[in-house]
Amino acid sequence: MTIRPVIALLLGLFSITALAAEVSGFRVWTDPEKTRAVLDLSARAEYQVFTLQGPDRIVVDLSNSSLRDSLDFTEQHAGVIASVRYGVPAANTLRVVLDLSANSKVKSFMLDPTGEYGHRLVIDLYSESADSGASAPIKQIDDLNLENRKLIVAIDAGHGGEDPGAHGPKRTREKDVVLAISRELKKAIDAKPGLTAVLTRDGDYFLPLRERYEKARRNHADLFVSIHADAFKNPRVSGGSVFVLSGRGASSEFARRLANSENNSDLVGGVTLSDKDDMLASVLLDLSQSATMEASNLVAQNVFASMAEFGDTHKNTVESANFMVLKSPDVPSILVETAFISNPNEEARLRDSAWQKKMASTIAAGIQDYFHFSPPPGSWIAANRQPMRHRVVSGDTLGDIAYRYQVSVYSLRRANDLNGDVIRVGSELLIPTT
Repeated sequence: MTIRPVIALLLGLFSITALAAEVSGFRVWTDPEKTRAVLDLSARAEYQVFTLQGPDRIVVDLSNSSLRDSLDFTEQHAGVIASVRYGVPAANTLRVVLDLSANSKVKSFMLDPTGEYGHRLVIDLYSESADSGASAPIKQIDDLNLENRKLIVAIDAGHGGEDPGAHGPKRTREKDVVLAISRELKKAIDAKPGLTAVLTRDGDYFLPLRERYEKARRNHADLFVSIHADAFKNPRVSGGSVFVLSGRGASSEFARRLANSENNSDLVGGVTLSDKDDMLASVLLDLSQSATMEASNLVAQNVFASMAEFGDTHKNTVESANFMVLKSPDVPSILVETAFISNPNEEARLRDSAWQKKMASTIAAGIQDYFHFSPPPGSWIAANRQPMRHRVVSGDTLGDIAYRYQVSVYSLRRANDLNGDVIRVGSELLIPTT
């Protein structure tokens, strides 16, 4: 072999090695605050992002990269992106151009592989006129001082956008069914006197975990409820669950694994390290969190009891684990796993609109029970609550019922003319409201 073919072969091998990253996918998501474009890469790549005007556009240059597939995206999620095109301005450089319908501020970062995704380049576009508040109307501080004010429930549909959550055997996506249930839950709560609800997300887009409970705080929520549909390797596992934040570790191995899985949402959905709170803020958050944990446990008990009457539950009690989304320092917070999407029968229920409405009504009933017996001063419920009754179900004890409604066992006995602690399944107990 002569030297010239050898050199040509080496140059060819070098060229193949140099083009180490291929762009294999392109997606766009839009939420009320930004448009997010995501490029899937086969490997990490050096890149530059800059903006141009006349017309407005974002230019992304990827070094040592090439395009494997076309850059298609769904127009309904396009946001400020009017079109996308690409070219090769220099050897081994792939240029992607995002044509914009409005001038935007840009933020970009690279994500390492996680879950079902490989390397990703994330480009967030913020409108120059976008406001940084929550999408729902924000309650003013003066509103909280009004007599007979409505209590606000923040409903958080888990996952969304880049983060699909768990999948069912028929490829049902968790992010879709929990959004449907959350919308039904908002209707159910809005229909109850003295209550109103806001959604942290009302579309298919990604929200970081801390942004979810911060939206609840900005809306001055009295309660935060995160809706999910869990999965397990055993498809026979079934039943709903209610979780609260744990300060001492998970209540079970299942709860620990579930919390770890849910806490990975930020990695899957795409959060850069610069978005995270600093160490001091995290310590202060954990210290102040203890003030709301008792209230969280009480509302969880009420919602769990309501779910137990509606259908099967996975465990016979409320569970706890270190869920990031439940770490609001001043808003009682619970996480509801409505069913196992990995169970074929429960996957079918999750897809059924009638079942979604029933589940939403069940959760809303538990929330109403909690506020009826723990109404904040000045609220409409505090001024107008009526006597309530509890139907005894299997497993109930007088002590459990007293704890759930925050009344004494003595007052329960006196209100119902009981001489002891024996109660019959199916009977109704009058719950004292003083």
